[in-house]
Amino acid sequence: MADKPAPKPGHFLPGGEGEQGTTDTQRPTVPSTAAPLAAPTPRLGGEAPPTPPQLQGTRIDPRRTTLSGSRLGPPSADDPAAAAYQAVFHPQPIPFDPTKRRSKGLVALIVVAALLFVGGAVTFAVKVISSDDFSVNPIVTPSVKPTGEPTTTQPPVGKGTPDADIVGKNAIYAAGAMPVVKCQEPAFRPTSMENVRSYYEALTACMDKAWKPIVTKAGFEFWSPRLIIYNEGDETACGVQKDLALYCQDDQGGSATMPWQKIVEDYPKHKAEIRAEMAQTFAFVYGVHVQNLTGMADASDNLADTAANKTKQFEQQRRAALQAYCFGAVFFGAAKNSFPLRGELLNQWNGLILRRGDDKTKDKTPDHGSSKSLALWMNQGFATTNPGSCNTFVAASAKVS
Repeated sequence: MADKPAPKPGHFLPGGEGEQGTTDTQRPTVPSTAAPLAAPTPRLGGEAPPTPPQLQGTRIDPRRTTLSGSRLGPPSADDPAAAAYQAVFHPQPIPFDPTKRRSKGLVALIVVAALLFVGGAVTFAVKVISSDDFSVNPIVTPSVKPTGEPTTTQPPVGKGTPDADIVGKNAIYAAGAMPVVKCQEPAFRPTSMENVRSYYEALTACMDKAWKPIVTKAGFEFWSPRLIIYNEGDETACGVQKDLALYCQDDQGGSATMPWQKIVEDYPKHKAEIRAEMAQTFAFVYGVHVQNLTGMADASDNLADTAANKTKQFEQQRRAALQAYCFGAVFFGAAKNSFPLRGELLNQWNGLILRRGDDKTKDKTPDHGSSKSLALWMNQGFATTNPGSCNTFVAASAKVS
């Protein structure tokens, strides 16, 4: 078998002179009209920078070698080739001129602006630094001033708050009672989908106004829940729904997801009951929204997911549900003068509490609380108008049955 010829220069480079056996079907060709790459990448097709001449011989050292490898003495001082080589590849350093000192403030300004632009991508900001001594803090990673010695010290890691503390020691409990709320029952009667929507929009505005000062005083960010009125069988953030009022955590920050068809159907026959049900049901859903704003919704879910057994899991779910009912009652206690629950409306309200207990439902799933527990926490929230009275997470198990 014949020996292959020695590789030619550029053999290992794409398109090099020594490349063998590559066809057009194996590699796409680059059109000659391709736009040059953007700076700082060097433009293609320009003159290559000068490179040191290739020396050949047995070794390369500060002294010259001949092609055969014999050594010669050092070049004379007037050797033109040596002088040219030295000027191109080993130029003398430029001496420091103290009269041309560059401003540290200008350098700092440029660096800070560049870092902010890279870190923020869209937002550009410049911080002017007047002091000669400056340090630039990256956007994400804390800066560490160099000391000349290697270091393995990592930035401190914040200690998270346990889920049990988030639900049991939440700042909302110390925010104080809800001030008197001047909010009348919305005047929209549930005779159409549009009226149902208008009713809940008006009630949302009332509850936003009542809860925002308390949530922000406790140190949390406040936003209004998104309202969704759905047709039976529609798919929501909570899945496909059928006549259930739900609060759905989603990428919009949380949605009050409310049905309308059965309400419109039943209203002509049970006016007071439907009015009480719409108010009480939405108050419960908004109570879950308050839990979401304060971090208790996620923390409660986490605790339920890590419960030792099914019994403990149901108890954790009851604690969360009973608190949402209590938060709803806090609002109506604060609004009792302008949104009165009396007469037949009050009778129907109390009837809803009795009928909503887990012990009165068909499937008997113990995840929302018994009628006795519902009455306990709703009456407590209504009487005190204080979210601090709704801490179901530290209550005895007998009170969250």
